Amino acid sequence: MTMSDPVNHPPHYTVGRQFEVIEVLEDAVRRAPDSVLGALQWQVLKYLERMWDKDNPQQDAQKAMWYLMRLVDKLETTK
Repeated sequence: MTMSDPVNHPPHYTVGRQFEVIEVLEDAVRRAPDSVLGALQWQVLKYLERMWDKDNPQQDAQKAMWYLMRLVDKLETTK
């Protein structure tokens, strides 16, 4: 029997997934033009990836939207 590891491999990071969310996120932000934009993209994807595995999907969708709007604002000011 495998024991849960809430620090290194929490269930909502791995449940029903081929890859851990962190692996997907690291790959996704690799091409970001700077660390702030990459961090905002990371947050958007993190909340969307795990929203069905936690207690309040609506809240996670709202958090993703908050980060997405901040990312959009940052992109508009870097034109």
